[in-house]
Amino acid sequence: MLNIAELSMPFEEMFTVLDGEVRVTFRGQTIVAQAGQTINVPANAPHAFTNAGEAPARLLCLCAPAGQEEFFALAGQPVATRTEPPPPLDAEAQGAFVAKSRALAPSYKTELLPPPGRD
Repeated sequence: MLNIAELSMPFEEMFTVLDGEVRVTFRGQTIVAQAGQTINVPANAPHAFTNAGEAPARLLCLCAPAGQEEFFALAGQPVATRTEPPPPLDAEAQGAFVAKSRALAPSYKTELLPPPGRD
């Protein structure tokens, strides 16, 4: 899981960790959430996720109201099945991913903020 930045969005989000461990930074606090745990993020609350373990991590994201799934579909990397991890990104591919995400963000009322500690 690549941490490109903190996100701030004008809609409610709920993330359930399906596999692995995820480091979550939310409202200035950092926790590690494990498979089966759920994180609720209110509208406009900056938050960030990074993989906290060696194994791939997967999150289920629910957004209300609907529409944000289009951002994730356009910015993300397609995979053949819902359990297949995306391929690793080299530095050039990571840069392209970040640039694409930043370009799409305003259309989806999403603000990409500097990663925690890189203000």
